[in-house]
Amino acid sequence: MSVLGAWNDGWRRALRAPWIIIGLWVTTLLLALPPALALRGMLAEHLGASLAAGAAVRGANFDWWNEFLAQAAGIGQTFVPAILGFAAVMKNLSTVADAGALPMAIASVVAAYIVLSVFLLGGVLDRLARDHAIGSRGFFAASGAFFFRFLRLGAIAAFIYWLLFAKLHPLLLDDAFRSLTANVAVERTAFAYRVALYLVFGVVLLTVNVLFDYAKIRMVVEDRRSAIGAVVAAGRFIRRQPAAAFGLYLLNTLVFLAVLAAYFFTAPGAEGGLTASVALLIGQIYVVLRVIVRVTFAASQIALFQGRLAHAGYTAAPLPRWPDSPAADAILPR
Repeated sequence: MSVLGAWNDGWRRALRAPWIIIGLWVTTLLLALPPALALRGMLAEHLGASLAAGAAVRGANFDWWNEFLAQAAGIGQTFVPAILGFAAVMKNLSTVADAGALPMAIASVVAAYIVLSVFLLGGVLDRLARDHAIGSRGFFAASGAFFFRFLRLGAIAAFIYWLLFAKLHPLLLDDAFRSLTANVAVERTAFAYRVALYLVFGVVLLTVNVLFDYAKIRMVVEDRRSAIGAVVAAGRFIRRQPAAAFGLYLLNTLVFLAVLAAYFFTAPGAEGGLTASVALLIGQIYVVLRVIVRVTFAASQIALFQGRLAHAGYTAAPLPRWPDSPAADAILPR
């Protein structure tokens, strides 16, 4: 299967699984709701019926904003101008690129999202790999069957990412940058070195992302139990199919960048100009499109793997049936 063929097949598989997309969007919305309601209460209490409340509705009132941040605590400290519109996307990218720490109020929500995502991932990948409906019982059976396997894989991934961000990142962006620019007097040259080092770190990070993407896929499609074995097998696949694996990743990334560009031109900013309901709608459309891209990302990678090493729709495991063990299906009467 060609890269373009896998990409097209990925879109077809994703769009044939609308409940996966809706479920992931609702999960994101429900996890974001408690901190959003807490922040709403803090803002309402601080604004009250003051004149600043009317100004805040019409657009950003930075004098009031600074006053609020000066006395805010917890989730209130995250209410900064950078959370509005496309600035929030850039803030998140900057946090990753610079290995920044998340505020504690947000870190707990992110941790809950990661655990829930790990649980749902087995069902999502199993549904996309089979390319036909498996029902809610089959979906949650697959989620439960792969949950602890993905936790073991996640522990390996967490250690690798820790090495990248705690060791390699400062080695490149701090130590190497200082060495390269020690005798540089031109700011443009120093900036070029900085960009080059970011690119080096980005390439390594991309390679690790691709590796663990296919480790998850091999674990589900081939019903693997060993996390280390899945990583090694993913490395073999990437080594044998480097152009296809990275080419497909690049193609999916370009689609994601197109979604970002669309959001950049439509997202509301701190200056206002849109009603709150319209701004919320634009934000949720962006979230839905991002979920679709994520699902398509996984579906196209599954299609590529199955097309290159097996056949379309191939999965080693029998269709799981909740609450039975996935293996129970193998002994059921036909």
